[in-house]
Amino acid sequence: MIHRLTKLISRHHNTNISKMTGRLLLAFDFDHTMIEENSDLWVKRLAPGGVLPQEIEDKYSDDGWTHYMGTIFEYLYNIGARQHDIQKCLTEIPLTSGFKQLLDYAHKQGHDCIIISDSNSFFIRYILECYNLENIISKVYTNPAEFDKEGCLKIDLYHHQDWCNLSTVNLCKGHILTEHIREQAVLGHTYSRVVYVGDGSNDLCPALTLSDKDYICPRVNLRLWKKVNAILAGDEKFKKYSLKARVLEWESGTEILKMIKELDSEEV
Repeated sequence: MIHRLTKLISRHHNTNISKMTGRLLLAFDFDHTMIEENSDLWVKRLAPGGVLPQEIEDKYSDDGWTHYMGTIFEYLYNIGARQHDIQKCLTEIPLTSGFKQLLDYAHKQGHDCIIISDSNSFFIRYILECYNLENIISKVYTNPAEFDKEGCLKIDLYHHQDWCNLSTVNLCKGHILTEHIREQAVLGHTYSRVVYVGDGSNDLCPALTLSDKDYICPRVNLRLWKKVNAILAGDEKFKKYSLKARVLEWESGTEILKMIKELDSEEV
């Protein structure tokens, strides 16, 4: 089972890892991580009775999520839902407990905060603005979306990948994370550690890219947490995966904030 924070800190105090200086990279998933809901599914409530026609639901597939959402946006437009309706709907989504404090602290300390999400750029940008977080997040990697001249929200793939079977075709989070780190290094910006925070199956890929000085933070009882536990337990289905990062399970942003403060104190 995953170790709690106190066990993690005590376990690593006696390692030979040298003290590292520099800022942290905090990489976040968005839905069910930074916010308490799935923003894509949340806007379904704009449909009559909050229920989509079956022919639209039939278009759902794990590999075709972006196309599925595009069909939903077209349907909502055709029944009269406009940008202001979608925006009002999004304002009802709460931030996950403790995340405002976590992000404010990380920003104040000079750490780099990014989002890697299979949602879309309009939803994420608007929700960040609602909570005055847009200046804290330095980069958002997600599917681009914007309203066309008629007022229908259009969404496109972030990229098209065929190299990672842990990810959807439109978004390999592990590739995005490693490229972000590489690009920052070219600019002369390095990180002492990477902290990846997520909840879903597609967060396993970036977790596997982390080193033994980094942290993977899966939300308790959700898909990533279950997969990480299976790897640590030596489950036969997951034996091909090697997880090097330290693990912090969490239920609120408060637990992650506590860990970040511990790491900052070690750097002093």
